[in-house]
Amino acid sequence: MIRALYTASTGMNAQELNVSTISNNIANVNSGGFKKSRAEFQDLLYQNLRLVGTLTPNGNQIPTGMQMGMGTVSAGIAKIFLQGDFTQTQNELDMAISGRGFFQIAQPDGTIAYTRAGSMKLNNAGQIVTTDGLPLEPAIVIPADALTISIDAYGSVAVTQPGATAPTVVGTLQTATFQNNAGLQAVGQNQFKETDASGAPTVGQPGSDQRGTIQQGYIELSNVQVVEEMVNLISAQRAYETNSRTVQTADEMLQTANNMKR
Repeated sequence: MIRALYTASTGMNAQELNVSTISNNIANVNSGGFKKSRAEFQDLLYQNLRLVGTLTPNGNQIPTGMQMGMGTVSAGIAKIFLQGDFTQTQNELDMAISGRGFFQIAQPDGTIAYTRAGSMKLNNAGQIVTTDGLPLEPAIVIPADALTISIDAYGSVAVTQPGATAPTVVGTLQTATFQNNAGLQAVGQNQFKETDASGAPTVGQPGSDQRGTIQQGYIELSNVQVVEEMVNLISAQRAYETNSRTVQTADEMLQTANNMKR
C-alpha cells in the first residue's frame, strides 16, 4: 500500500502541472501571436517482480513478466507552433505572417528576439516598433510626411509622400525561420530567443525559401482553442480526483491492516 500512495502522488503532481499549463493557455487566449503549450509526461521506472521469459521449474517459459510501475513524471512542456487565425484590423502597421517565420525584434541589450505578434506602431523617430517600443530588425523608418504606408507580401515597405508620383520604398522586412521551433525559449511579451536546441536562425525576405508572406492590415490571434482547453481542463481535474481517491483508498487499506487484531 505504501507503493500505491507514492504512485498516486506522482499522478497528482503531474495533473497539477497539467492544470497550470492549461490555465496559462486560457489566460493568453487574447494575446496576439501567442502559442499554446502542452504538458507531456512519461512513466517512471519499473520494479521487475518477475522477468519476461523466466523459466518455470518444469522448464516452460513464462510468456509475460511481472513489472510494477512507479508512477509518472513530467517529460516537458512543449510549445505548439500551429498558426493562429487572422483578424483584420485595417491598421496599416499591423502585419501577420502567413506561413513560416518570425519577426525580428531588437532588444535593449543588443540581442535579437523573435515574435509572431505583428501589432506594430511608430515611435517618435518614425521607426516601426512593437507595442513595447522595441524596433524591428532591420530598422525601418517612416518619413514624417508619409501619407500612406503599404507593405506587400514580400515585406517591401513603401510610402506615398506629398508631390510624389510613385510610392517610395523605405525598407524591406526580414523574417527568421528555425529548424526546430519547439526549441525556442519563451521570454515573455510574446517573444522567443534562440537556443542550441532551436538552431541558428535563417534570415531572409518573406516569401523566399519557404518563408511565409506578409499580410498587411491583419494580426495573428492566439492559437488557443477555448473549447479544447476546457475539455482538457475537465479531463485533468478528473484525473487529479481519481489519483487523490487512490491515495485515500490506500490509506484506508493501511488503516484496516493496522487495526487488525490477533
